[in-house]
Amino acid sequence: DDLRSVVLGADGAFAGMAKDAVFVDNTTASAAIARELYAEARKRGLHFIDAPVSGGQAGAVNGQLTVMCGGDAAVFERIRPVAMAYAKAVTLIGASGSGQLAKMVNQICIAGLLQGLSEGINFGLAAGLDMKLVLQVIGKGAAQSWQMDNRGTTMVDDKFDFGFAVDWMRKDLGLCVDEARRNGAPLPVTALVDQFYADVQAMGGGRWDTSSLIRRLRRKK
Repeated sequence: DDLRSVVLGADGAFAGMAKDAVFVDNTTASAAIARELYAEARKRGLHFIDAPVSGGQAGAVNGQLTVMCGGDAAVFERIRPVAMAYAKAVTLIGASGSGQLAKMVNQICIAGLLQGLSEGINFGLAAGLDMKLVLQVIGKGAAQSWQMDNRGTTMVDDKFDFGFAVDWMRKDLGLCVDEARRNGAPLPVTALVDQFYADVQAMGGGRWDTSSLIRRLRRKK
């Protein structure tokens, strides 16, 4: 509803745009609203690209975001040079809504990965291992990931006052679960991790980084 208001309201973006202009939406929303805004833009002689991003706060600050786009190819080519000013990769995934669907895939993968990383680190700490050393070692093997490289040490140190907030992740995972109900894809792990994030919210961690999943495990000792 917020996105609709910003774009379609009486004083919204579409109302003030010149014909043939392009609206690039970098928010994370449903594929359905992306398609709705795409159709409305066409009615008004405008263009719409859904372009959610990944890379977090650091990616935005450093111009290193990954942008996943949905829309018309010719329109995408018009906006790509502009998007490259704040991104390291800008890719057209497919028709309108495809960018949002790709972002859902991204969040599904991150949710499961962070739960696994949380369990692994907590297990190592319980076993008395030097987990910073362990992460250095396994980070050179098949377990390596962006989350391990950028969040592993802070998870060991129990620091979460930065990064992508749990509240935002729950919003995104809700979009994933809703879309899965429509397309029939089972998301058992994603749904479970979403509830784990609800536990983190109940602990007062709504604004903690998503890597704070590990605090659930430490709390249960």
